[in-house]
Amino acid sequence: MKKFLTAVLAAASLAGASLPAMGADLIATAVADGSFKTFVKAVQAAGLTDTLKGPGPFTVFAPTDHAFSKLPPGTLDALMKDKVRLAQVLTYHILPGETLVAQFKPGPAKTVQGDMLTLKSDNGKITVDNANVIQSDVTADNGVIQAIDTVLMPK
Repeated sequence: MKKFLTAVLAAASLAGASLPAMGADLIATAVADGSFKTFVKAVQAAGLTDTLKGPGPFTVFAPTDHAFSKLPPGTLDALMKDKVRLAQVLTYHILPGETLVAQFKPGPAKTVQGDMLTLKSDNGKITVDNANVIQSDVTADNGVIQAIDTVLMPK
């Protein structure tokens, strides 16, 4: 049985499939993925860890580390020092409820922060405002992470 599970996991990994995290909340799932270190650090700094470890469910448009590196110089440092603004920016990346990519409906979607994001779908390419979903449906026990290539800023 162990060999079978190993083979299934290896095949899924090679195929680029996202497997559900077993017993992992959104924070643990983001940490285990490895490409969301800056996002997790920001969530911790903003005091949102308990929320994303809570029951949810949430859909998190999590910027990758590369997305954070594209911010203008000094922007991330300034956000990390301004906990209120940081929390506003991060909660702008979160929708209530769990929505897999196949379930996205183009149009506006209200964030946990309160503003609206614009979702678009074009031949399987999903965009959220000016960000592209580059890794989809990273599932956790309390929601799903959709990795994006740009940090979204509330208006």
